[in-house]
Amino acid sequence: MSDTLRTTAVGRIRRGALNVGDAAHAASPTPRSRKRGKGRQRLEIALLTSPAIIVFVGLVIFPVGLAAYYGFYRWQGYGAPTDWVGFHNYQVILTDPAFQRVLEHNGLIVILSLVIQGPVAILLALLLNQKIRGRSLIRVLIFVPYVVSEVIVGTGFSLMLQPTGAVNDVLRSIGLGSLATDWLANPSIALWSLMGILTWKYIGFAVILMLAGLQSIPDELSEAARIDGASYWQVQRHIMVPLLGPTIRIWAFLSMIGALQLFDLVYIIWGQYISDTAGTSTMATYMALNGRLAGNFGYGNAVAVVMFIISLILALFYQRFILRRDLRGAITQGAS
Repeated sequence: MSDTLRTTAVGRIRRGALNVGDAAHAASPTPRSRKRGKGRQRLEIALLTSPAIIVFVGLVIFPVGLAAYYGFYRWQGYGAPTDWVGFHNYQVILTDPAFQRVLEHNGLIVILSLVIQGPVAILLALLLNQKIRGRSLIRVLIFVPYVVSEVIVGTGFSLMLQPTGAVNDVLRSIGLGSLATDWLANPSIALWSLMGILTWKYIGFAVILMLAGLQSIPDELSEAARIDGASYWQVQRHIMVPLLGPTIRIWAFLSMIGALQLFDLVYIIWGQYISDTAGTSTMATYMALNGRLAGNFGYGNAVAVVMFIISLILALFYQRFILRRDLRGAITQGAS
């Protein structure tokens, strides 16, 4: 009797296992359904990314390609280009001492922007991240210059920094008339005047970006450090600033690209010709002066292509060696 029951039980178990296997096999996707799912996923990706790709190609790739095409001609800006000069425009750019000077100016602006604006923005962000009276008002006041038009900023500072402007009048009124100078035309001072204006204009963006990065740091870390006896500045130095590293690197990248493309403030304050003698000319002002204003649009397009290549090389280098860890962490986090 026991053998009969055992045989019946084993049979039922085997039939149950077969039924489970059949159900699992029926539930598993077939190759056709897998292809259908992948096709639907690719279609969704194409539909969602196609508007951005169209805009990127139309506003970035196509203009750069068109500028490279015009850069091979001596072209006055109207009609079809016919005067083919090949790489002559690019040879002139790379051998022109004026372009070498503006390239040096851009390099100095990039370095000084990182050295001056970075520490100031981090310090202000750390202070404004604390609970102090009037914190919201101070944040707004710091960010206001960033949203003010470059034309207004350039016009205002050009009036204040003239030899008879407000800055020299204030120095004379407080007994420091010996420090009064031509802040815009003096080659030894003009670049520092430009850096002061750039810092005043763009420090708000850096501070807001740093504050956003600080808000993403958990409060438990600083609280645990204070419980262990760490002082305020020790917490900021050993916890907050290191964890703010990804935000600092992103800001540094944006600052470098912006410094390489600097045009409006220099052009408004120093005009068309004085910027070179004052030592504040940039690649963009060089492009405007020797391209559009000189009636040689082919040469101006070639300068634009050189600027694009320099910015692209810097961006790829920065992404490869500086942002690699941040990008790898984001990809790993997204994949998990």
